[in-house]
Amino acid sequence: MAESRESLHGEWSGRWAFILAATGSAVGLGNVWKFPYITGENGGGAFVLVYLLCIAIIGIPIMMAEVMLGRRGRRSPINTMRHLAAEEGRSPAWQLMGWGGLLAGTFILSFYSVIAGWAVAYFFRTAAGTFDGLTADGVGSIFTGLIGDPERLLAWHTLFMVMTTIVVARGVRSGLEKAVRFLMPALFVLLLVMVGYAMNAEYAGGLGQARGDSPFMAGLNFLFVADFGKISGNGVLVALGHAFFTLSLGMGAIMVYGSYLPKNVSIARTSITIAVMDTLVALLAGMAIFPIVFANGLEPGSGPGLIFNTLPIAFGRMPGGVFFGSLFFLLLTFAAWTSAISLIEPIVAWLVENRGHSRTYAATLSGGVVWLLGVGSVFSFNIWSGEEYQLFGKTFFDILDYLTANIMLPLGGLLIALFAGWRLRRATCVEELAMGAAPAFNLWYFVIRYISPVAVVLIFLKAIGVL
Repeated sequence: MAESRESLHGEWSGRWAFILAATGSAVGLGNVWKFPYITGENGGGAFVLVYLLCIAIIGIPIMMAEVMLGRRGRRSPINTMRHLAAEEGRSPAWQLMGWGGLLAGTFILSFYSVIAGWAVAYFFRTAAGTFDGLTADGVGSIFTGLIGDPERLLAWHTLFMVMTTIVVARGVRSGLEKAVRFLMPALFVLLLVMVGYAMNAEYAGGLGQARGDSPFMAGLNFLFVADFGKISGNGVLVALGHAFFTLSLGMGAIMVYGSYLPKNVSIARTSITIAVMDTLVALLAGMAIFPIVFANGLEPGSGPGLIFNTLPIAFGRMPGGVFFGSLFFLLLTFAAWTSAISLIEPIVAWLVENRGHSRTYAATLSGGVVWLLGVGSVFSFNIWSGEEYQLFGKTFFDILDYLTANIMLPLGGLLIALFAGWRLRRATCVEELAMGAAPAFNLWYFVIRYISPVAVVLIFLKAIGVL
């Protein structure tokens, strides 16, 4: 049995504090920005059903493993893996998994902050009525003007990183917990308000004359009526990959949050709750977005531009568009903020543990490094966008995005599954998970040893173009 240990950084006040924090980590731009457009690109309801199955067979088991490792180690991911490897008599090289997660989180936050800055900018632009009555060309020119101006883009990136650093500097209970206790309920309220609006949306300009349903019913049918003829093998792999990435697995965030989890909290029940809440946010986002898309005759499969190029057209046309558009981009900002807080936390925890820095200094230093790295992504959209600044046809932003999403995160998730399933003693897993009934534990143990690693390898092979 492992010795009793406590985190240097404190603990969550209880189960729901951890659930809100981990859900905040999982809920981000991927739920509100990415999930709707990849659902649109892959046929709707059939894709959603496959995605839900993937959450169950890969997302929840690996999340349980990552939380378990974090609580067992009670340290930053690097120190947790070094300590657990020694405790289990395994190679110290397993600490490289912690380093990989820390680097992945740093890289991701550096460009994630830039995209989140777009959401902040759009909140103010929508609130000012900028999109009222604009055509598609007009909305497109606003977006092009935003990302083409390095000074404006840098200012929004800076603002978002300052917001993130301030919260993290205040510590586990005074900073992280207080922030998520406000931001997560606020996010759900904003989503429900948007869904309420979507329920009453009407077709614009006579679009609904040939239809017998409402825009809201059209959106529900698109999301929940499964037509398996519309999903391809590639769509299944996209669903598998998004199920993995949406839960913030493999980047150290869930592991470090798990290290603050009180010993008496059930990891299994908590992980399932987090996955359900994360999925609920994604589905509510679809229920809010697709009726607006259909009501205005827009294309649900319009790709990444669905949020920043397509929806502002709808908000500019609809009654109350300024209010509901502002509400939507505020929601997007909150979702990004809760994720960003979790991405920087592993770096801060490591600096406090290994360098003896105060939390304020560690947060400021980490935020500064991430901000500086993010400057490269800012410039990727403008002054570094030319071919002379690209490597293998990819900008600085593209390289970081590809490296993290396609290589570092799948590798991190695979190593978590392998260490928990094959290098951690079964007795250690039984003790830490405390799942009670043997069949439930045996099911998890089988999945984490055999099913999850194969699924993550498929994600990796799809990401690098082999499948």
